Amino acid sequence: MNDALRVLVVDDEAQIRRLLCAALRRAGYETIEAETVREALHMNELCHPAAALVDLGLADRDGLELVALLAKSSTCAVIVISARDATSEKVAALDLGAVDYMTKPFDTEELLARLRSALRRRQSNLSETEIVHFADVEIDLSARMVRKSGHEVHLTPKEYALLAALAAHIGRVITHANLLKSIWGPAHVEDIEYLRVTARSLRLKLEPVPSRPKHIRNEPGVGYRLCE
Repeated sequence: MNDALRVLVVDDEAQIRRLLCAALRRAGYETIEAETVREALHMNELCHPAAALVDLGLADRDGLELVALLAKSSTCAVIVISARDATSEKVAALDLGAVDYMTKPFDTEELLARLRSALRRRQSNLSETEIVHFADVEIDLSARMVRKSGHEVHLTPKEYALLAALAAHIGRVITHANLLKSIWGPAHVEDIEYLRVTARSLRLKLEPVPSRPKHIRNEPGVGYRLCE
């Protein structure tokens, strides 16, 4: 089995693990199971999965600890699937290295779509990609140039900084705090209105229908993501 199709499922409920593993196997993935943080770390080291689906309510340690450890020690894409729906939990998981967050109960087809997206990003190694595309927009990160339908689009420095930050992790939610800190500086991590104004300007320049954005998406209370 190709390592790129191997998924680690971490949940302390056997029924949930069975449900997830059955759906993953039908979609062509190989599955590995774990019910504790300790087991998950062992299976990650032994099997090198491409992705991990992680519940936060684990018996031996908090799942957020596992998210952080997996993000630091491996290249697998971590997607949190949890009954915890508080914005603070989502922000914490994403800041610790999760690439996505879904709440229970979840739609299996949506989960598979998010997993495919995460694995595409993992394979393409976007940290080294110089040109990113979405819709009819091309972002040349090396030349700091943006084109829409082949025509150059003028962006302010802050607009470009926000777009480049999202493009470097296309499909992944980047939290408000991370964006504000990296673009405006540590003194502005609470100034979310800066982000709203800049995102609105980007949509006006790049979205087909700015009032119904499909690509520069807001995750309420959490952050922004750039969707393909």
